[in-house]
Amino acid sequence: MSLLERFIRYTKINTRSDASSQTVPTTYSQVEFAKQLADDLRELGLSEVEYLEKNSFVTATLPANGPSAGPVIGLIAHVDTADYSAEGISPQVHENYDGQDVVLHAEKELVLSVSDFPNLKNYVGQTLITTDGTTLLGADDKAGIVEIIGAVEYFLKNPEIPHGEIRLAFGPDEEIGRGADLFDAEQFRAKYAYTIDSGTVGHLEYETFNAAQAVITIDGVSVHPGTAKGSLINANKLGKQLDDRLPQDEVPEKTAGYEGFYLLHNFTGTIDKAELVYIVRDHDAQKFAERKQFLVDQVVAINATLDKPRLHIELTDQYYNMGDIIKADFYPVELALKAMENQGITPIVTPFRGGTDGSKISFKGIPTPNIFTGGENFHGQYEFITLEAMEKTVATLVELIKLNTSGI
Repeated sequence: MSLLERFIRYTKINTRSDASSQTVPTTYSQVEFAKQLADDLRELGLSEVEYLEKNSFVTATLPANGPSAGPVIGLIAHVDTADYSAEGISPQVHENYDGQDVVLHAEKELVLSVSDFPNLKNYVGQTLITTDGTTLLGADDKAGIVEIIGAVEYFLKNPEIPHGEIRLAFGPDEEIGRGADLFDAEQFRAKYAYTIDSGTVGHLEYETFNAAQAVITIDGVSVHPGTAKGSLINANKLGKQLDDRLPQDEVPEKTAGYEGFYLLHNFTGTIDKAELVYIVRDHDAQKFAERKQFLVDQVVAINATLDKPRLHIELTDQYYNMGDIIKADFYPVELALKAMENQGITPIVTPFRGGTDGSKISFKGIPTPNIFTGGENFHGQYEFITLEAMEKTVATLVELIKLNTSGI
């Protein structure tokens, strides 16, 4: 099966995760796909193929075939897709793309336009793969899956080329931040790993945010407005007061690079009960701690003005900056950079303004940077990728494995 055929086949399968579910994984469609994926890996001839009931990961091994093996390398991708329409995905293949607007769905007048997405011009002459405008595509992260498979297929078809042991893992629920919580690093037994789960060709991330979620519940007092003087306490107004006390320029829409932020993600309420959900982000561990404390301090300050504490905060750390782990052992980054260089790819190394499964896996003892898939506009109807971009990822992974065997 070709890279393109496998990609089309996998993207048509709805594997959307569900943040409201508490099962592992959060949707049964992920289980079905994972088991199908396990069958495909067995058919390819990989060994130790397992579907792990405890965490819904599929793991497999490409055994070493030479004495100069290098450390065990892991390649990881996630099976779920984001919180966007994913039923009835119909990938559209546009061969020899001409650089013009792409009609995704004529009847619904849905167009992938060059004026909105000028980066399309970078793909003239390539095989462009888009949605039909009614769903996402799922290149995040079905592209990562097929690229990993494409890399190991190369070595299976060329057994004379020496390589070390390669471990594969395909897991659930990355899009809702839970996938790596149950990842079994000891069972995976790689010394280093890579998540294949980033954007355009050349991207490499080894720094992520430190992340926390803050849930603030507010107890108000609801009284008929005709007799409310001196007794009504509006929980919604207290929520607005809290948000007004936070730095108004330290929000996602006004920050970039290493700048952290507060994001008011949800605000729901009535007069007598309100809830605010914030996400708190910063690359620097000390600034991250200070951000969380500042939010707590504002809650305390507002409560001090009230008849009793009415604002209650629950802070939960979500993940940490994997750069703090990787900087202590830069080998996987150096390996990836050299592999790109050997393939004529200019590395784009930036701090990732989010998190990956690699954030949590790095803190489980396996340094795990993040490598490009080649896609753009993830998580929506205008998502696209090209076959040539996916082929560059495959070539980079192959070169990385070769370098790990022979030495940088």
